[in-house]
Amino acid sequence: MLKEFKEFAMKGNLVDIAVGFVMGAAFKEVVTAFTGGIVSPLIGLIFDSDFKALRYKLKDGVLNDAGEMAGEVWLEYGTFLTNVIDFIIVAFVMFLVVKGVNKMKKKEEPAPEAPAGPSEVDLLTEIRDALKK
Repeated sequence: MLKEFKEFAMKGNLVDIAVGFVMGAAFKEVVTAFTGGIVSPLIGLIFDSDFKALRYKLKDGVLNDAGEMAGEVWLEYGTFLTNVIDFIIVAFVMFLVVKGVNKMKKKEEPAPEAPAGPSEVDLLTEIRDALKK
């Protein structure tokens, strides 16, 4: 069983997937920084606020003994929208990468056509005629 697992783990496709996974995780960090540092502030200009800070209060809180608000409930749609933008950017870049890799792959040559010759029926007819003689 250990030998089979070693063979499975060392297959080329599995190693490629592992490398792709690590590269994707690192790329996601770059996209998150891009979205948080560039895209969100630009969109925030439209809403005249920090994009990640966009939220809607669902429930008011109460003032506790320490003078702090407790029990507030917020719908944080700005954070959700930022994550959706992150996903769209990552998905688009992965689409471009896959498209580029597929374009770089050697195109398969079509299989050569069978040589044109008599069909089976023609051959059987010739054999029948030859046997009659």
